[in-house]
Amino acid sequence: MPKRILQGTVVSNANDKTVTVNVERRFTHPLLKKTVRRTKKYRAHDESNQYKVGDSVQIEECAPVSKNKRWTVVAQ
Repeated sequence: MPKRILQGTVVSNANDKTVTVNVERRFTHPLLKKTVRRTKKYRAHDESNQYKVGDSVQIEECAPVSKNKRWTVVAQ
């Protein structure tokens, strides 16, 4: 099964080797037929601490790195 890749914006880099990425998805509401925006935050592994708040990044699924980290930053 292929690994999922999501695109989002870094909202926090306070922790060592970790960034928090805000990912937004858009979908049409089934009843109202209106476009709805939903956001979710993911913790991603950033080995070199190179990404800063506001950077646009892509994250990829990986094996668990810690209690909350199941994603790795792959590109900018």
